[in-house]
Amino acid sequence: MNEQSRHAAHQALVDLQALLPDLERFYTDVHAHPELSMQETRTAGLAAEQLRAAGFEVTTGVGKTGVVGLLRNGDGPTVMLRADMDALPIKEATGLAYASTVSARDRDGNIVPVMHACGHDLHVTWLAGAAKLLAQARQSWQGTLMAVFQPAEETAEGAQAMIHDGLFQRFPKPEVVLGQHVMVGPAGHVAGRTGTITSAADSLQIRLFGRGAHGSMPQASIDPVVMAASTVMRLQTIVSRELSPNEAAVVTIGSLQAGTKENVIPDEALIKLNVRTYDPGVRKRVLASIERIVNAEATASGAPKPPEITTLDSYPLGVNDAD
Repeated sequence: MNEQSRHAAHQALVDLQALLPDLERFYTDVHAHPELSMQETRTAGLAAEQLRAAGFEVTTGVGKTGVVGLLRNGDGPTVMLRADMDALPIKEATGLAYASTVSARDRDGNIVPVMHACGHDLHVTWLAGAAKLLAQARQSWQGTLMAVFQPAEETAEGAQAMIHDGLFQRFPKPEVVLGQHVMVGPAGHVAGRTGTITSAADSLQIRLFGRGAHGSMPQASIDPVVMAASTVMRLQTIVSRELSPNEAAVVTIGSLQAGTKENVIPDEALIKLNVRTYDPGVRKRVLASIERIVNAEATASGAPKPPEITTLDSYPLGVNDAD
């Protein structure tokens, strides 16, 4: 960073301390009122209010619940700052005074607890604060600042929804996009790197089919619970037995559901899993191994029909430009 850049950064941050109490109140409000993916109407409204108060031109409803703010400040590049807004279907047990007690209906129609467990409440607060600070320090920079509050990062659909809604046609196309994510580490530290920064992720749903029966007559069933248990155990061998120690991958089973009664063998079982990889070749092999194992376990169990494997969402590698 040259001296001119240091001076500009100092000018932008000069009002930070005075802004912190308002940002803390804003953060606790957002944290206490989390919203599921594509349902972020309240959060989007708060973000739009912050941008309007800072002097931005604001457009709401981009990609359903996304918000775009433009602050034009003469000739110069367009820089986009981005934050995601959605929360997760998790019950909060932090004991904080501003802990979430919110429940909402998810995409499957289930009532679930909701919590900001991934830090998007911080991301929204950071962007609101950065937008205000840069608006107050217009004398230190030139160009167009584009603040984007994105829905549905957790389900990998919000960014694409905004793009399909004309994000880069209706608004200036940015020369650079700056995003951020809270990470494990000491508070108050900011870090970045060129190249790969976050893994690729694939979430799958696997539906295994059996034949139900009374619990007292297992011989009349094709038990999908046993089929699912065997599948889960075999999937764990992909990383431990099929990949080299030099190849990074994670296969996590986050959900296994079957049946409603302890003395009834159900007709089917449902597995939901998540895969993380850093190499396209490794990703391809892991996904192929999942398909092979799932089908083989179903065949070994005598399943009446092949399992259904559905992609729930898929994220590419996050790769930062060298410059």
